[in-house]
Amino acid sequence: MTFAELVDRVASNGPFQFLHTVLLGLPILGMANHNLLQIFTAATPTHHCRPPPNASAGPWVLPMGQNGKPEMCLRFAYPSNASLPNDTQGATEPCLDGWTYDVSSRDSIVAEAWPLPPLRVSTTHSWTGGCRFGRKPILTCSYLLLAASGSGAAFSPTFPTYAVFRFLCGFGISGITLSTVILNVEWVSTRMRAIKSILVGYFYTFGQFILPGLAYAIPQWRWLQLTVSIPFFAFFLLSWWQPESIRWMVLSGRSSKALKTLRQVAAFNGKKEEGQKLSLEEIKLNTQKEVALAKAKRSVADLFRTPILRRMTFCLSLAWFSTGFAYYSLAMGVEEFGVNLYILQLIFGGVDVPAKFITMLAISYLGRHTTEAALLLLAGGCILSLIFVPADLMTLRTVLAVFGKGCLSGSFSCLFLFTSELYPTVTRQTGMGISNMWARVGSMTAPLVKITAELKPFIPNVIFGSIALLGGSAALFLPETLNRPLPETVEDVENWSLRAKESKQEPEAEKASQRIPLQPHEPGLGPS
Repeated sequence: MTFAELVDRVASNGPFQFLHTVLLGLPILGMANHNLLQIFTAATPTHHCRPPPNASAGPWVLPMGQNGKPEMCLRFAYPSNASLPNDTQGATEPCLDGWTYDVSSRDSIVAEAWPLPPLRVSTTHSWTGGCRFGRKPILTCSYLLLAASGSGAAFSPTFPTYAVFRFLCGFGISGITLSTVILNVEWVSTRMRAIKSILVGYFYTFGQFILPGLAYAIPQWRWLQLTVSIPFFAFFLLSWWQPESIRWMVLSGRSSKALKTLRQVAAFNGKKEEGQKLSLEEIKLNTQKEVALAKAKRSVADLFRTPILRRMTFCLSLAWFSTGFAYYSLAMGVEEFGVNLYILQLIFGGVDVPAKFITMLAISYLGRHTTEAALLLLAGGCILSLIFVPADLMTLRTVLAVFGKGCLSGSFSCLFLFTSELYPTVTRQTGMGISNMWARVGSMTAPLVKITAELKPFIPNVIFGSIALLGGSAALFLPETLNRPLPETVEDVENWSLRAKESKQEPEAEKASQRIPLQPHEPGLGPS
């Protein structure tokens, strides 16, 4: 009996699956707030140069930009009524004394007494840096870490303190993401993996609808930061009712605890008699091969041990990097489209509803690697198309950005499921950690690439779009996992590859045999 058959026997499609999905999904609902919080807490309010200390000597008029509005980063070097030569009257200078912010509608960390220009990039790096290096094995600790560090960020007196707490938030989010994905796929039957994975993803989608409402109702960034962090203390308490993965328990030599958990789940699902039929000897007998192989010491090097694992790791890393890279270029750049920030965030969240539904249908019928490749190629095409759309056609630019963001959101949903299905149980946590790390590296790199717009406005979109196309091409080289049980060992993955090659060779052999010309019949040889 395989692990998949074991789960099907006692835990398939019952009340337990519903409760399991809710317990895993509710924190994801709140995690969307933390992921996209920078859009509102680090939004740049309307601002202009603060006049110099001697401004009382006369009126200080701000220079006007090409859009007819006052310049935000320049001021006149002298008062407007100063008696100066004509060639110096219009001289401008940078904001040497800082900026004045309009916080009448909402405040922001930018309006604090912290440096304006590098702040957005720096805080984004702090958050994504924590995601890169954090991979907590215990879901409960990750909830507590996010709750504590998120609350701490709300009370930060200085920018360095705020950056450290946001770094720790990313650390906690990474642990929650990895543990949630793995617990999700390892507690569900083969035929339900895609559906349940997308359902958990919808919690993130609906979380995006909550954030604009919270940001609108709570314009003070400190209170907003605290509001999205407090619920994770409750999730920390609820996580004690979350059962551990059966696969992990058995492969870690905890078969007795695994049997007890299976019987509890069976009783919860109304299959108590079926659960009582399970025995410790039966579980050990059917999983002894996997247990023996799992006892070998594992490390990151295992992901490169065989040709198939090397190819998988390389292609997945590129797909994850390009998805995170392109996704955050759009998600964190909503201010650039000139639409109301709250409405555009609702639109960006709303596109995920059909995008994830279409993704679920595609991965269930077309397969994982075809869907992943198509989503990244479409997203790359949309981003590159923005280069050729004039800035005054804001509606068309917004439509392209929203469609591209929907494709990238579907790409994330597909990758979480696809990656967990490709790596065997003994290296799944490591593989998911490395893959997720590349997504965070991509999101860290995205703000730096946006700076290149100061050279030429089209450069960022060229880079973002090209990388997305490259990631989509890499996905085509990944093996398909549709309707296959989760691999338990590296040997299972190798067998997958071998059977896939054999299945491809058989039709080619049949076609070749059909192309062999029939030999002409020679007289006297055979029947007349």
